[in-house]
Amino acid sequence: MDHVNAGLWLPPGGHVEPGEDPAETARREAHEELGLDVTVTEPIFVTVTVTVGMDRGHTDVSLWYPIAVAKDQPLVLDDHEFAGARWWSRDEYDSADPARFDPHFGRFLRKLRHS
Repeated sequence: MDHVNAGLWLPPGGHVEPGEDPAETARREAHEELGLDVTVTEPIFVTVTVTVGMDRGHTDVSLWYPIAVAKDQPLVLDDHEFAGARWWSRDEYDSADPARFDPHFGRFLRKLRHS
């Protein structure tokens, strides 16, 4: 998703609610942010990032979950939070400017490809 505040293409995500399992957070956020019903597996790595954009300066600790999703589901966005959303092929991502994505996204894809 093209995140308005961060000015970056980011995967769906958000904060864990009190008492919520982080895997459930991943499912909930995919539905809230994109309107997608997804299947969540185990997280494959953890990152620590100081945020940029309008919310810059706080630290996010993120669990990165691979998800399974039917690509024919329509993407339904909150247009106040996102300028757009799309599916990226591996070739499209590999030829894009990496500075436009979450700084950890390339590592996530490499880990995902080898898992």
